[in-house]
Amino acid sequence: MSAFYALLKRDILLSLREGGTIGIALGFNLIVVSILPLGLGPDMNLLNQIAPGALWVTLLLSLLLSLDRIFLNDYEEGTLELMVHGPLPLEMVGVAKALAHWLTVGVPLSLMTPVMGLLMNLSPEQFGILTLAALIGTPALSFIGAIGAALTLGLKRGGLLLPLLILPFFIPTLIFGVSATTGFLFASGNFESSLALLAAITLSAIALAPFPIAWALRFNLS
Repeated sequence: MSAFYALLKRDILLSLREGGTIGIALGFNLIVVSILPLGLGPDMNLLNQIAPGALWVTLLLSLLLSLDRIFLNDYEEGTLELMVHGPLPLEMVGVAKALAHWLTVGVPLSLMTPVMGLLMNLSPEQFGILTLAALIGTPALSFIGAIGAALTLGLKRGGLLLPLLILPFFIPTLIFGVSATTGFLFASGNFESSLALLAAITLSAIALAPFPIAWALRFNLS
């Protein structure tokens, strides 16, 4: 496991040093949510009603911007080919890289949701469920996104193909994330069941995604 933690630590440090991926994701999220009230006008009730869906869609799109960088730098430098023959199975390489992506992009975006909620006219007591649902759901996006990043590795304009490839697989996370948030904010349903299903999707993605990631990496590096 020492090789796994070393790779995870390396990817986190590299991402923090570069800063561009995190900055683009956070900046895009902030800009889109800031523009929404201007486009919708002064109706605060309307803004409040669409807040859960709008916040989840912008969160998803912001995270999507950074997915192609999960393997790309190591692929261009040749480091990824060395990992194929290294002591760590490719499945665990995929886990480390997807986890590093979530820790450096997914977690900051999730912790930013209270600021986004404030811009969408939500009250402070509602910020907790926003952050909790985002923290539960975003790991699934990182692990599913890592599959797409591995499949499009080395393709010309792979960054354009990646969203088309994986967006349909993001829909269950989006649906139950919005459902859990809406159920709590407006008492319109049993938000606990939606939150449990969101957690189940994330756990399934973490358990199953490493295998197609490893297959795609072997295929593209062979």
